[in-house]
Amino acid sequence: MRLTRKRLCSFLIALYCLFSLYAAYHVFFGRRRQAPAGSPRGLRKGAVAPARERRGREQFTLESEEWNPWEGDEKNEQQYRFKTSLQVLNKSTKGKTDLSVQIWGKAAIGLYLWEHIFEGLLDPSDVTAQWREGKSIVGRTQYSFITGPAVIPGYFSVDVNNVVLILNGREKAKIFYATQWLLYAQNLVQIQKLQHLAVVLLGNEHCNNEWINPFLKRNGGFVELLFIIYDSPWINDADVFQWPLGVATYRNFPVVEASWSMLHDERPYLCNFLGTIYENSSRQALMNILKKDGNDKLCWVSAREHWQPQETNESLKNYQDALLQSDLTLCPVGVNTECYRIYEACSYGSIPVVEDVMTAGSCGNTSVHHSAPLQLLKSMGAPFIFIKNWKELPAVLEKEKTIILQEKIERRKMLLQWYQHFKAELKMKFTNILESSFLMKNKS
Repeated sequence: MRLTRKRLCSFLIALYCLFSLYAAYHVFFGRRRQAPAGSPRGLRKGAVAPARERRGREQFTLESEEWNPWEGDEKNEQQYRFKTSLQVLNKSTKGKTDLSVQIWGKAAIGLYLWEHIFEGLLDPSDVTAQWREGKSIVGRTQYSFITGPAVIPGYFSVDVNNVVLILNGREKAKIFYATQWLLYAQNLVQIQKLQHLAVVLLGNEHCNNEWINPFLKRNGGFVELLFIIYDSPWINDADVFQWPLGVATYRNFPVVEASWSMLHDERPYLCNFLGTIYENSSRQALMNILKKDGNDKLCWVSAREHWQPQETNESLKNYQDALLQSDLTLCPVGVNTECYRIYEACSYGSIPVVEDVMTAGSCGNTSVHHSAPLQLLKSMGAPFIFIKNWKELPAVLEKEKTIILQEKIERRKMLLQWYQHFKAELKMKFTNILESSFLMKNKS
């Protein structure tokens, strides 16, 4: 009897072990076999699609679900995303960040900062809404962003200690409006409602920005940091930093997503130029050179005599099509060398051909500033074609005719990757500057 019990117990134990091994096999190996049916790629696309629609991004239909625009970089990208996700997860579990900053977007360049550089969303997505806002975490900083006509001095609650104010100081009327905002912020600092203030300024195209000097902390004011657009001689990378002009968000130029066709399709035009031809400008010389050699027949050219501040839906689509269907985008100087066209061409993988000359004004000169103009772009290795005179253009276009499609694909890929890296670097640099300045002063 005792022997029978031992055999029964041994049998039950063996049966239990076999069942455990069978269950473990299904848990650890059965699920792994089922994974391809719901691949991470498909899940990620489904998850982000609604967000992209809210952001108003320009979408393109991919011709192949398996296409990867960056090919061999996928593993690095996945590792980076995993690392970033882990950092965000760690932050959420801590439940706090070291620094909170609110951005008041009172100039169109604020949308380039928030939607293009920070890749932030805005609620509501309607660009005509009176009040729009968004949130994002970068590094140790939690950002909130507000913009719209309803964001008026004294008509919204201020419950933050640190503010970045985005202003337009390009002309007299804009300067008057910007000054009212600075006076409002000054009052908040004086009554200790605000602790720290930085300004992102669309400066004057001739770099005549003296009006803001009295507000800078180094001159006895309260603006601790200034991020300024155009090659201002004030830039010292201590309390004044250069900031990019970006795309024309005031004309509703969108955030553009790369597609298979954007990289791989043959583009029917060698180059494009759509813009205003100013009298006695290098743009006239450019048009004459294009017509003289007959290259205007190979390029998408649409010239007008007077500048038009607003785009229609039709004109915006026409312009975007020109960028998408041209290998090169011609970027002649206007009032300043830096122009929206440079960044818009980058968005579509069309190589900017930049007229690399200083314009009139106080932005500096090449004898003193060796990398001027476009110091910021050059310092970050912009893969553009720089020319000093449009007489060089025929040779550029002749060379372009000899480049095979595969080489153009690699060049587009390099440009799009560089532009993405450029924006990511600016986001981290901006955050690091704020953290090192505001946090250090808080501790002291």
